[in-house]
Parts: sequence; structure tokens; C-alpha cells
Amino acid sequence: MPDLLIELFSEEIPARMQVRAADDLKKRVTDGLVEAGLTYAHAQSMSTPRRLTLAIEGLLAHSPTVREERKGPKVGAPDKAIEGFLRGAGLTRDQLEERDTPKGAVYFAVIEKAGRPATDIISEVLETTIRNFPWPKSMRWGAGNLRWVRPLHSILCLLSDEAGQTVIPMDVDGITSTDTTEGHRFMGTGRFAVTGFEDYAAKLKRDHVILDPIERADMIWADAQNLAFAQGLELVEDRGLLAEVAGLVEWPVALMGDIAEDFLNLPPEVLQTSMKEHQKFFSVKNPKTGRIEKFITVANRETADNGVTILAGNQKVLFARLSDAKFFWENDIRVAETGGQAWLDSLNNVTFHNKLGSQGERIDRIVALARDLSAITGSDADLCEKAARWAKSDLSSEMVYEFPELQGLMGRYYAAPAGFPAEVADAAQDHYSPLGPSDDVPTAPVSVAVALADKLDTLTGFWAIDEKPTGSKDPFALRRAALGVIRLVLENNLRMPLDRQFDAQLLRHEAAQNGNDSVSTALLQDLENEIADHGVFGAAIRTVLDAFDGDLPEHMEELKNRLPDTSRDLLSFFHDRLKVFLRDQGVRHDVIDACIAMDGSDDLTLLVKRARALQEFMSSEDGENLLQGFKRANNILAQAEEQDGVEYSFGADPKYAENDAERALFAVIEAQAPVIEAAVEVEDFGAAMAGMAEMRAPVDAFFEAVQVNTDNQVVRRNRLNLLSAIRKICAGVADFTLIEG
Repeated sequence: MPDLLIELFSEEIPARMQVRAADDLKKRVTDGLVEAGLTYAHAQSMSTPRRLTLAIEGLLAHSPTVREERKGPKVGAPDKAIEGFLRGAGLTRDQLEERDTPKGAVYFAVIEKAGRPATDIISEVLETTIRNFPWPKSMRWGAGNLRWVRPLHSILCLLSDEAGQTVIPMDVDGITSTDTTEGHRFMGTGRFAVTGFEDYAAKLKRDHVILDPIERADMIWADAQNLAFAQGLELVEDRGLLAEVAGLVEWPVALMGDIAEDFLNLPPEVLQTSMKEHQKFFSVKNPKTGRIEKFITVANRETADNGVTILAGNQKVLFARLSDAKFFWENDIRVAETGGQAWLDSLNNVTFHNKLGSQGERIDRIVALARDLSAITGSDADLCEKAARWAKSDLSSEMVYEFPELQGLMGRYYAAPAGFPAEVADAAQDHYSPLGPSDDVPTAPVSVAVALADKLDTLTGFWAIDEKPTGSKDPFALRRAALGVIRLVLENNLRMPLDRQFDAQLLRHEAAQNGNDSVSTALLQDLENEIADHGVFGAAIRTVLDAFDGDLPEHMEELKNRLPDTSRDLLSFFHDRLKVFLRDQGVRHDVIDACIAMDGSDDLTLLVKRARALQEFMSSEDGENLLQGFKRANNILAQAEEQDGVEYSFGADPKYAENDAERALFAVIEAQAPVIEAAVEVEDFGAAMAGMAEMRAPVDAFFEAVQVNTDNQVVRRNRLNLLSAIRKICAGVADFTLIEG
């Protein structure tokens, strides 16, 4: 079987596009070949800044002949039906076969598609791939219509086997296929012919091109580490930068340079970010001091002076870049030393969202919520207020304006010059966390309070203006914010009723948008106080608004119906995110639903505690069998209650028990019901599940030995009330009706 080698050679492809482009080339070509009947044994794609390469092994030399049968209309069917069938099959009437079937004579079409040489198929598939390649951005050049990420110079398309090599003939806007390529832009020796992939890769390496991007990245990392180690320093790991740099060079040469003494006292993150973003340099730090003292750049060629000239040019540009960073740093420190009030004032003129006001207004809401949350996180309310007000201040700093990715971190650096304690500095950096499922979760009480307040204000704000995620669209990262709240609550074991926090913050949004008149302002304040004292929106709004003596403003009338629904919808969104979070930890979706249906489902810590205990119980034989017993009891009860028009919920008396199995069930319910109820009361769900496990065997024995719907109506009602006791016990732990059998 022949092997296929394809290379698309162009001007430099942006590093960020190379890996995806190599994968797209592999997928589109192999899919096209397989669809045309050419199977293969193995395929691999690679990229360098100037080429995309695809190597396919064990390709069929010829597509197989395909014979297809299609069943058509009955013999004697209307002519139009037969003619339509013939058009679809591409046959004439005399080519149809008549066959007897159980439903009578039917026309059949036998369509035979002859196989085709691989060369013809490859040419068509590759040209289609080139002309329809999914570059994020592409360009045209010259007078042709072909679009490519950068001007395409040559196409290598070679089919090789034991008999020799064949160039697959093709012409794409004047670019004809050949068996030649070229090596390094500066150190290469010009174009050369190849006979197959191994010959191609070997000749490229001799011509100073490392074809495999993983091999280039490994070379860069090893050489850079060796340079740092030789001077007793340590390379700062950055896998993202490593992958990007590997896409910038075909022949990597690592060089170490010095950072001028003037800049060594800048925060290491500032140095690292500036060098990474502007120059694509790796940072090298002193492991004893943590200071970044040198950098490593990766050249794309070897030079006679061993890179001295290259380093000199890089250091000159770096000096200018770091001079800017130093200027920003010094200016920001001067502002911070005055307390940073200028930054906070300027945020009043920065729009957060056109419906949610300015950043300054948002900070006021976060401050209020952080004070509320201080009691939950066990932190000082005044300290939380200071931290919440300072947390966003660095958004106005010159350093964050230049490097937005440093927001939060710079707030931590500027907190001390501004006179704030360490707790405020930590909260400034930590309040954005966690940003993803693997990000660290803050644990310091002040940081946790501010992080929760920030995320909850974002979520309630966008729910208040009905800007919720839809489908895969989530432009404001609200799913990430909800997951952040979930992780903050669970990993810090916080007991926080979400309903109450949602309602209070939704009211603050309502006040910001509509509470300008004195009546509305007073009522909203009363509502907020009522929620803080007694709980959720529904009860609070009835207490306050129903007690109001006078005409309510129109938006306050609407508030009675709108905001409670908004709060419930946001809680439902949290439950959906929690399901995803717990499913990743092995908790079944139906188990989660059974716990969400219980009271207190806005307390995530309680909810997860219940769900994990129930999951463990349902994974046991006792749990599975008790579930079946519950479902049987529930079904019998539901049918009997519908038939009799009464609810069987009390009055079971052991004196009407007729056999030992029935008496044993009475006994275990009498013994375990108070144990289970007490365990649930103190949230010891493990003990509750253990108590339910004790019921499993008596429930099984009861259904095996007892007929519930007996002719004796007194005994029947007694047994139905006994089943009701089983239902009540289970319902006190979780909604077992939602658990799948």
C-alpha cells in the first residue's frame, strides 16, 4: 500500500493558528479520502512557521467498486413515481429489475460505482481542502482568488510505494504540485526533491528545519533550562509561551540576556508579563531572592557571533519596554501613597454595563454585600468594607491599563503604600478567584467575603436585567461566576442561604435602577431590612408592602411579582451548575435532584452533604433494595388514595398486624423513625442512611409475606397507613420519587 506526503508551504503562519491548522488539514483530507473509499493505516500532521505537513501511511491505491441496491416503486406504479426513482438512481427504465416481494412485484435499481485511482481522488480532495480551508483569518494576493492565511508558495503532494514515487498532478490558481520543498529561510540551501516522509524529515533537519513542534518545544525548554542552571538560576515555567515560541522558529537557538539593574526591583510579575507579551521572552529568576534577573530569547538561526548581535538588539528593545513599565509603576505608587482615592473617583466615570451603572456604583453594591457576608465568613465587617472598596481600584492604574491581566495582583502591591493591612491586599488579588475548575480557592475570611460579593453582584445584576446565558452563549462568563460561588461556599464549608443573598442584592439593583423617589427608597430599605432579619423575598415583600398605607409606585407593584421569580430562576441556575460540578465527582443526577427537592436547597453545603451521603447509600445493596420497596409502597399508596379519595398518612396500629413480617416492620419503623429524624435534624446524613439501611430487610420481608389490599378493610387501611410511614421516613431524607430505579 502506498504512502502519501503533503506539504503546503507558505509565508509565516501565525503561531496561534498552527496546531489547529495542522489538525484541520489532517481531518479534512482523511475524511475526504475515506468518504471516497480510500482507507488508510495511520496519519499524522505537523507544522512549522512556514509549512503544514500531512503524512498518511498504508493508503489504498484504488478505491473499491461499490454495488448498491435501491428498492423502488411497485410495478404498475404511476409513471411520475417511476421517473423520479430513475432520476435519483441515474438509470433508465430498461436497467431496472423486477422482483417479487410479499407485497407484490417491485422495481429494484442496482447501481454500480466503479473504483477510482488514488491519484484522482487525492487531487480532488486536496484541492477542495485548500480552497475551503477554515483559517480564522485569510488573505488574497496577486491576481488570483485563492485565500490562505499568508501567500501560499508551493504544494508538495507525493504518493510513494515500493515501485517508486508519483507526484499527484494538481494546479491551484497557478500553483502546481511537485516533489520538492525548501529548508530554513536563512540557513537553507534552496529547494530539494524528496522521495517520502522519512527522506523529507531527514533532509529538512539537515537544512535546519525541525518539523515536529513538540520536538522544537522540547529543544527550547532543555536548552533554556541548561542556560539558567549554568548560572545558578531558575527558568520560570510558562507552557503557553513555550508552545507559542515553538511556533515562531524552525531552528530554535536559545540565548540568555541581562536585565538592566534599573528594572530588577520591579515586581517579578510585571517583568514577566512585559517580557512575555511584548518580546516573547522567558523569565529567569534567582531562586534565593525570587527576583527575575535575566531573560531567555529564542532566535530562529545560528550566527557567527553566537547570538551577540541578536541579544544586543533584544536588550535595546527590552530596555525601552521596561522603562515604560517602570514609569507606570512609579506613577501608580505615587497615587497609592495618597490613598488611591483618585482611582476610586475615576471609576465613577467608567461604565460597567449600560443597564447596571458605573464601576463606582457596582463597588458600592459589592461593599454592602461584603459587609453582609462578613458574619458568614467569620471576618470583620469594617475590614471587608475596606477590602471590597479597594479591590477594583487598580482598574484605574496605569499598569493595569497597559497589562489588564495584572488586575488584582497590582491591587495587592499597591495596598501597602495606600496604608491597608495584609488582609485587604490579599483580597484585592484573590477576589477574582476561582477563575476555573482547577484554580485555587481563597480561604482567608476577608478574601472569601469579597470574592463572593463580587460574583454574586455580577450574577444578580445580569439576572435583574434579564441578560442570562442562552445555549452555548455566555458573554459575561456567568456560568463561571456561579461555579466560583459554589466552590467558594463548599471548599470553605460556609453555611450561606443563597436565597437571602440573592434577594438583598436584587433589591440593591432595583434601587439603583428605579428607587429614585422617596417612597420607593424608603420601601426598598424596609424590604432589605426585613430580608436581613427574617429571610427570603416572598415573605418580606408581603410584610412590607402589605403594611404600606397608600398608593405604591408602579414599579413597586411590579416588584411583588417580578423579583421573587427572578430570585427563584437564579437559584435554579445555581442548581444546574451544581449538578455539573457534582456529576464530575461521581454523584448521580437523580440523586442531586432528590436532594434539591428538599427544604434548604439554597444552602449549598447542606445540599451537597445530603447528596453525597445519599449517593453512598444508593450505591449499596441496602439502598437499591430500599428504593424498590419505597417505590412499591408509594405506587400502592398513590393508587389507593386516588381510588378511595383519602390520604393515608396516620393511624397505623400494630395490634392489627396479622403476621410476623408485618409486626417486624412496625417494630423497625418504631425504632428507626426517631433515630432517622434526629439524625436529619442535626445533619448527620450518614447516620440517617444507616437507620434507613436497618429498614431494608423488614420492608423486603413485608412485601414478600403480606398482601396490602386485602378484603378486610380495617386491615387494608392499617397496612396502607403503615406504607405511609415508610413514605414519610424516606421523604424526610430526600425525595425518593425522583431517584431512578
